[in-house]
Amino acid sequence: MTSPAPDEPDWQRWRRPLPTRRQQRHDVLVALAVIAGAVLSVVLVNSMGMLAFGTAPSLLEQLLLCAAVTVPLVVRRRYPIATLVAVGVLFIVVQARQVGDNFVPSVALFIAIYSVGAWARNRTVARWTRVGVIVAMFAWLGVGLVALLVRPAPDFPGANGPLNPVLATVLYNLAFNVVFFLSAYFFGEIAWLSARRQAELAHRAEQLRRSQEENTRGAIVAERLRIARELHDVVAHHVSVMGIQAGAARRVLDSDRELARTALDTVEETARTAIEELRGLLGVLRAEPGDAPEEPASHESSPDLTDLPDLVERTRSETLDVAFAVYGEPYPVSEGVALSIYRVTQEALTNVVKHALARSVDVRLRYLDTGVEVEVTDDGRGPSGPGRAQGSGLGLVGMRERVAVHGGELEVGPRRSGGYRVRATFPEPTRRRAAEGGGGH
Repeated sequence: MTSPAPDEPDWQRWRRPLPTRRQQRHDVLVALAVIAGAVLSVVLVNSMGMLAFGTAPSLLEQLLLCAAVTVPLVVRRRYPIATLVAVGVLFIVVQARQVGDNFVPSVALFIAIYSVGAWARNRTVARWTRVGVIVAMFAWLGVGLVALLVRPAPDFPGANGPLNPVLATVLYNLAFNVVFFLSAYFFGEIAWLSARRQAELAHRAEQLRRSQEENTRGAIVAERLRIARELHDVVAHHVSVMGIQAGAARRVLDSDRELARTALDTVEETARTAIEELRGLLGVLRAEPGDAPEEPASHESSPDLTDLPDLVERTRSETLDVAFAVYGEPYPVSEGVALSIYRVTQEALTNVVKHALARSVDVRLRYLDTGVEVEVTDDGRGPSGPGRAQGSGLGLVGMRERVAVHGGELEVGPRRSGGYRVRATFPEPTRRRAAEGGGGH
């Protein structure tokens, strides 16, 4: 037998919650309605002289007994077992006293048995209490039938069937009571199972709601991390370039105004590009769920491989020479791979500007049979430890995440000949399958 999960209730041991105040008020109304029916029935039967037994107590006693057998129904859902015991005992008393009407007390007994099946929280006690009451009722029925058999047979002037009238009476009473008690037992069980099923469905619905909330929160966190990574890439790179170009302009402002003007133009263009990209990211952050993100004014799409030459050129300065080369026959790559290559290159160049103390940087984009590779190397003499690759702590993490999304590999570290290397490989499934099938270059 499979045990339930730690957060999954054991539905075989489920207990029905106690009735609400509204349900208890409803029980009071039901009990009052049954009492009113009992009083009306007793009055009508006695008024017509159609007493079920030969000798009956006074009308007042009959009314009191019928009212007493129905009063416990007021708490039938709050205390179902006590209600059944009380109704069962009073039912036998009513019959023993030969009250004129037997219909309403039978209705009260049926409701009491049903209520135990539908509401008793301890299912073992509920089962055996009902079985005990039903056995007691059949024992009482047996006493009545034995009394009928030992007495001289009454006259049955209207009898014309094939069976003996006494035998027919016995069979009729047995069949009626079997159907009566089995129905009360069965419908009570069905009501309890239905309540348990509804509770289970409500629990599943709550679990589903919480799961959806967790998924939503996870998606929001993932999106915020992506935006944070984009912000880091954009701000770190552009600010670094602006700082380098501004420093170069300051150094040559008096000696070479044309070079200073060129450097300041680069600062202005870089600042404008950074603002446009930041505007797009901030539009995503400000958008309500379901709204379309705000698009930048001048950028219709994310950076791709065609923007790499401009990225490299913006990094160039008076003290830093940057070279860019493409190897292999270019072929189309997905937008996600193109953006990741651009951002990895951007981050590597940013780290060179901020940490490397380098004089030259070499950026190589290779179109291989199995994928695309970008490599950024420098001749820097600055730090070569983890801080060199990580920058503020997000750089290396961001690069690894971008590469991992596409199933690629990232290599970072110092070169034997000096300087530093960042190499990211992005597999291209279509090209790799072609190469394996003999269709490579």
